Amino acid sequence: MSEEQQVNPNQLNIELSEEVAEGIYSNLAIITHSNSEFVIDFVKLMPGVPKAKVKSRIVLTPQHAKRLLKALKDNLSKFEQAHGPIKDTDMPNVLPLNFGGPTAQA
Repeated sequence: MSEEQQVNPNQLNIELSEEVAEGIYSNLAIITHSNSEFVIDFVKLMPGVPKAKVKSRIVLTPQHAKRLLKALKDNLSKFEQAHGPIKDTDMPNVLPLNFGGPTAQA
């Protein structure tokens, strides 16, 4: 058996469909949580349009949410090392974003 044919038991084969590979644009993330999960809703707000739709929802365990935070911090650090600091601009508070649970906004 050649090296190419050997299967690494620690290797993960991830498939990415063309539709998912296109991605979904989001300029607002609404984060809520319970004692057992974090929910991140990705929304696209358009200027002058008072209505917006959730384009994607991701549900994570608290452990996975913490891993995501760590991975984002690491990637942001690498990005800023390569491209300089990202300017943190405040988003105008246009909508009350409370859906009945603890809410954070990113």
